Amino acid sequence: MLTKRVIPCLDVCNGRVVKGVGFQSLREAGEPVERARRYAENGADELCFLDVTASMERRPLLLELVEQISRVIFIPFTVGGGVRRVEDARALLRAGADKIALNTAALSAPTLLTRLSLEFGRQCVVLSIDALQVNDRWLVTTHGGREVRSTDCVTWACDGVERGAGEVLLNVVNSDGSRRGFAVEITRAVADAVPVPVIASGGAGLPEHFVELFRRTEASAALAASLFHDDSWTPRDLKRFLRQAGVEVRT
Repeated sequence: MLTKRVIPCLDVCNGRVVKGVGFQSLREAGEPVERARRYAENGADELCFLDVTASMERRPLLLELVEQISRVIFIPFTVGGGVRRVEDARALLRAGADKIALNTAALSAPTLLTRLSLEFGRQCVVLSIDALQVNDRWLVTTHGGREVRSTDCVTWACDGVERGAGEVLLNVVNSDGSRRGFAVEITRAVADAVPVPVIASGGAGLPEHFVELFRRTEASAALAASLFHDDSWTPRDLKRFLRQAGVEVRT
């Protein structure tokens, strides 16, 4: 059995870590470099940095901040938000990112996934999907959850992987910030449909939510923000809990 990964997420707006509910009502949650350092020192397997308003505002990448974070952590580092060209990805990788996450740009120009995969390797390309449940359908959204597409979530995950994505980050808008647990059903559907690792995101509020996710789905990793930002749990404490519950995690 592959060990499961625990990944803190830094949602960044105006140079500060923020957290909201359903991608709305953002509140400040600290300084990103210090947060990154703390999570890396306290057992995080990887770190994810998402510039949550970059696509909507169409502004330059936060290269200096990415570089500052990369200097203080020694774990895999995924960066997303505002990547529209191969040159954007190259600049982030040079600044210290290990993987590049794409959402809006991938939907607008799906060939970008292939170009990035050919240029940097599939292992560097993360398809980030902001999924929203609308009645009985799971649709993808763009621009920080503000624009809903008619594209089916599972179909897009399969298409994105075929085009070159080496990992899928599934962010569930309906669960984001709710602390009521991960959206297990859609996570299971995506993880069963694609042959690459799936990171589940949205809804973590208790350590038991991670146990449920890993027992009921084939997700390879779980991403959380509020649980860590509020200092309720450290990644190391959470992994200790998971081990006690019989979930194989990294040391």
